[in-house]
Amino acid sequence: MLTRRELLRSSYSGLGALALADLLRAEDTPPASPYLPREPHLPRKAKRCIFLFMQGGVSQMDSYEYKPELNKLHGKPLPGSHDVRGEIQGRLSHHHSCIGSPFKFSQHGKSGRYVSELFPRIATHVDDLAFIHGIETDNPNHGPSTLHVTTGSQFPGSASVGSWVSYGLGTENQDMPSYMVIQDPRGAPVNGAQVWGNGYLPAAYQGTLLRSKGTPILNLALPRGLDRERQRGELNQLRWLNEKHFRDYPRLNELEARIQSYELAYRMQTQAPELVDISKEPEHIHKLYGLDQKDTAGFGRQCLLARRLAESGVRYTMLVHGVQISATSWDDHGDVKGRMIRHGREVDQPVAALLTDLKQRDMLDETLVIWASEMGRTPFKNGGVGNKPGRDHNKYGLVMWMAGGNVRGGATAGATDDFSLRAAEEPIPIRNVHTTILNLMGLDDESLRYHHAGRLRRLTDIGGETLDQIIAT
Repeated sequence: MLTRRELLRSSYSGLGALALADLLRAEDTPPASPYLPREPHLPRKAKRCIFLFMQGGVSQMDSYEYKPELNKLHGKPLPGSHDVRGEIQGRLSHHHSCIGSPFKFSQHGKSGRYVSELFPRIATHVDDLAFIHGIETDNPNHGPSTLHVTTGSQFPGSASVGSWVSYGLGTENQDMPSYMVIQDPRGAPVNGAQVWGNGYLPAAYQGTLLRSKGTPILNLALPRGLDRERQRGELNQLRWLNEKHFRDYPRLNELEARIQSYELAYRMQTQAPELVDISKEPEHIHKLYGLDQKDTAGFGRQCLLARRLAESGVRYTMLVHGVQISATSWDDHGDVKGRMIRHGREVDQPVAALLTDLKQRDMLDETLVIWASEMGRTPFKNGGVGNKPGRDHNKYGLVMWMAGGNVRGGATAGATDDFSLRAAEEPIPIRNVHTTILNLMGLDDESLRYHHAGRLRRLTDIGGETLDQIIAT
C-alpha cells in the first residue's frame, strides 16, 4: 500500500507539486537527537547567546536616551499632538506633567554615546554595543508584553526565542541542555516558565531552570541507595522498552524526546554540579562580578554562571532580573529616581563584568549578548509632579542593545522623539528585533519554521525585517 505521503506526491503535478513538496519538507521529523549541533543558515560568528531580561519595563530616558528637551518641560504638559493610541492616548487627554530625568548623562567612547550616570561601568563598553530605539510591542501590559518580547506573541503557548535558537542550532555540549535559565534569586518573572517555554516545539527545546538555592537542577542528584551502575542498567532497560514502542509508532516525536531527556539527565549528573559550582572561581573574578557586595551578589552570580555555561557550550542562556510586578522589578510607577538608583546599582557592575570577562577570554566575538525589557516608560505622569514621581507603561519606547558576534559596535537603529514618547519616524516592531537576533545567530527567519496544527509556524509569524544597521558584514 502507498503511504499517505506517496499518495499525495503521486496525485499532484506542476506547481502544485512543488508547493506540496515544500510543505512536506516542513513536516519532516526532527533529527534523532534534538541536541545534536546543526549547521546555521548564514555565516555568523556567534555560537551562543546570553539574553539579559530586565523584568518590569526599564525607563529609557533614565538609562540610555538623553532627552534635554524633556527636562526643560519638567512639570509642564507635553506640547503638540502625538501619534499614540490606547492607554497612553487616554492618559495624555487628561491633566499630566512631564517628568525630566533626575540623572546626569555624559558621552562615552569613540561613538560618543550618551549614557546615564546610573550605568558608569556599562558605559565603558558602549563601543561594543549596538542600540535599538523606538521598539514597539502590541500590548502595554506586563503579561502580554513580556510574552511578546520573549516568545514573539502576546498570547500564551508560543515557543520562546531560546527554544527557536535551540531548535535551529542544537547545542555544542551534549551533556547539558541547549537552553538554560537563571532567574532572579528573589523570585520568578511575570508569566513564570511560559517566558522560556517551548510552546508547540518539541519538549526538548524548553529552557531548563537553574535554582538559586539548594540543588541547582531538580532531581539532579542520585536517589539514596542508587549507584551509577544500577542507574545505568535501569535506564538501559527503560530505553529498550521505549525504543521498542517507538518502532511501532515512528511519528511519536514526544516519545523520542523523552528517551533523549532521560539520557541527557543521566549525563548532566556528572557535569552540571561542577559547572554551576562557582566557588572554585578565583577571588578576582568574584570581585569583578560583585559577589563580595550585597547589592550586586545576586545578579553577579547569574552573570558569572552565564559565562560558565557559555564557556561549556550551552547554546542559549536567559537571565532574569526583577520579580513579577514588585518592588524589585523595574515597574517604577512611583519614585523612579530612588528605584532606578537601586536597579542600576544591582546590574551595572555584573553586566559590565560579563562583557569584560567574555572579551578577556576571547569569547565575545562568539557570544551574542542582549539587553532587553518588555516595554519602556512614559515621559509624563498624570496629575502634578509630586515629591517622588514615577513613570507609567509605554509600549512605544522600548530600548534594547546587543553586543558580540557580528554586532556592529557603536551602531544605532531607530530613534525616539524629543520626549522619548515614541519612535521619531517609523517604529520598530519587535518581530524585526527577533529577525535580527536569529540572523546574528546564523538563522534565517524564513527558513526556521515548524509545522504545527496545519500551518508553518515561525518566531516572527508574519515575518520581520533585519536591522542591517547594527550588523557588521
